[in-house]
Amino acid sequence: MPKATAVWLIEKTSLTFEQIAEFCGMHPLEVQAIADGEVAQGIVGYDPIANGQLTAEEIRRCEADPSQRLQLAPSALPPVKRAKGTRYTPVSKRSERPDAIAFLLRNYPQLSDTQISKLLGTTKETIQKVRDRTHWNSANIRPRDPVILGLCTQTDLNAAVSQANERLAREGHAAPPPPSSAEEANEAI
Repeated sequence: MPKATAVWLIEKTSLTFEQIAEFCGMHPLEVQAIADGEVAQGIVGYDPIANGQLTAEEIRRCEADPSQRLQLAPSALPPVKRAKGTRYTPVSKRSERPDAIAFLLRNYPQLSDTQISKLLGTTKETIQKVRDRTHWNSANIRPRDPVILGLCTQTDLNAAVSQANERLAREGHAAPPPPSSAEEANEAI
């Protein structure tokens, strides 16, 4: 709601267009057009003080010195963390999951089914079908890197692999060497 915030700041404060534009992430000419009534007609102002984005002291500080920039008020809420559980995969990417499962099974055999299902947001049943080649589309499955497909991040994959390697070390098994790059892993396929 940057335009609504800009409308409120224009109407209720004596901040410069540049200050408002930088705070709202807009261009100064767009803020000027809002002030002239050419843009954002009918938009109700959004009070950043009432919503905890700014403090009245911060606005007064910036009104006194036009070279100062508005700073967001510190939030009392803790940062939002991703909820545990399965991860949502868009419909367009769901057909690529078996390819990613095949890649992980081939290149990272130390990963457990649970780790793969958490990484890719899939079920253990699907992982087993890809492993056994009983998946309904097994003729068309070709292993592809899940990071490149956008099904997980490299950080999440590295964390899962290191966790699996630590588990194997505790159990007394040697961990297989990881592929040095995604290209080499794809060439091995």
